[in-house]
Amino acid sequence: MKDTAAYDLVIVGASFAGLVCARAAAIRGLRTLVLEAKRDPGARISTTGILVKEAAEEVDLPPDLTRCVHGVRLYSPALRSVDLFAPGYYFLTSRTADLLRWLAREAETAGARIRCSVKLSLAVRQGDMIFLPQLGLRTRYLVGADGARSTVARLFDLGRNSRFLTGLEVEYPELPEADPDYLHCFLDSRLARGYLAWVAPAPGFFQVGLAASEGAKPDLKGFLGATERLFGFSKLSVKERRSGRIPCGGPVHPFAAPRVLLIGDAAGHVSPLTGGGIRLAFRYGRRAAQLIADHLTRHGPPPELILAKEIPAMRHKLLLRRVMDAAPPNWLYDMAIGTPLMNWFARRVYFHRRARPGDSLEAFEQRVKSSI
Repeated sequence: MKDTAAYDLVIVGASFAGLVCARAAAIRGLRTLVLEAKRDPGARISTTGILVKEAAEEVDLPPDLTRCVHGVRLYSPALRSVDLFAPGYYFLTSRTADLLRWLAREAETAGARIRCSVKLSLAVRQGDMIFLPQLGLRTRYLVGADGARSTVARLFDLGRNSRFLTGLEVEYPELPEADPDYLHCFLDSRLARGYLAWVAPAPGFFQVGLAASEGAKPDLKGFLGATERLFGFSKLSVKERRSGRIPCGGPVHPFAAPRVLLIGDAAGHVSPLTGGGIRLAFRYGRRAAQLIADHLTRHGPPPELILAKEIPAMRHKLLLRRVMDAAPPNWLYDMAIGTPLMNWFARRVYFHRRARPGDSLEAFEQRVKSSI
């Protein structure tokens, strides 16, 4: 059945970026529609769903959908490790599918409409409107939040992602031998060339996976075997499997055309170094909605003019991505782990400027206990 209505804003993709954008736009009074190709926003999840503290500060999330993890345990290929911690910093792992469904409900409560099982195939300009023939509807503004292979980008000849990491992940109901206070991160150019592997405590389960640069095969079976003595995977059954591609080429150009804008993975708003994109999805999803509302209702400037000044270029992270793609040899990782230089660099990657030399989770907890 065709929808003959006209909208102020149509968002393609019920992603983190798309749903936050929809909620903010609806709150600001825009008649907003979200189109999602999947049967529901939480179906066929391909992301690990780990949020850094900055992402959690962008959007308040229900505590039952997340799990707080304070530290990082970084391993070399030989399984030597160092614990990293920064007072006040944390990560949130999540029940990603349920978190997306919650964001969808929040957007609908704000007044946005969400239509699932709708895959956009064509969009054309009609004067000052964008016409979607398959649905028979028009919109004043169109946002592409439809992932790394964006249809909106293709239809309007916008920039497209060309560099990717390939990720594989499984879920276990429990991992009794894994320390739940840490994200366990593994450097190994043989098993996860250009990236790393991880074991992450999530709300009610554990996520285990790895990713590799394009052209390299992430060896999940090899990783499980190499870390069997740490976690005892062979004693447990896999709960779920997933895979996906992570854009790692930085922001795409151009990311906008008149009355058309890309956000989230579609826009390359993903750290080329870490592959993290939820913080940027929250920030620029909401920011795009604010600027579109100002443009449509308050004679504000075109949103892309403002966003072009605000979106980070990520030049340093792109440079480090090239270093990682070159796959430093495993002997170098083994030699560097635990050294002051490596610890300083790892703290900058995971905690930015918040960690100090000598910080540890155990020492911090002891200081707290002694002050009570």
